Amino acid sequence: MLACSPQAPAQNTGVQNNAAQKPVADTVDPRAQTGLQEVPLTIKSKNKLHRFTVEVAATPQQQETGMMFRKSVAPDRGMIFPYEPAQEVGFWMKNTLIPLDIIYIRSDGTIVRIVTAEPLDLTPLPSGEPITAVLEIGGGRAAELGIKEGDIASWTH
Repeated sequence: MLACSPQAPAQNTGVQNNAAQKPVADTVDPRAQTGLQEVPLTIKSKNKLHRFTVEVAATPQQQETGMMFRKSVAPDRGMIFPYEPAQEVGFWMKNTLIPLDIIYIRSDGTIVRIVTAEPLDLTPLPSGEPITAVLEIGGGRAAELGIKEGDIASWTH
């Protein structure tokens, strides 16, 4: 099992600098993963639609690294870990410096489980059933937005 990645290997397929920010070397740990494809993701809960831009951790190597060594995650950002076929997975927080909400998603987009994971905690956090994706967003963000089990997530595959 790896940090912010599945216990079983996946079976599927940065931070930009601008003049107003500190140089990237001062704000980003060089071990943090950058350059992943980004896609829009929405979560429909009760009468509200929550919009995120998420990085896609598609390869086993990208999934193994996940959000390790990141110092922050913006409120409208996250990372999606797709799995094909559906499988049971477990995540942990090795080398992950920020709290994260880990959101397990079924093939129909239904959120099956939400867990808030603490930085650097090596306790396995299992999906509990076969899922086709895991979404990571800032820790506590799901509760803040009212996102719950049974809500529907969708993104560009």
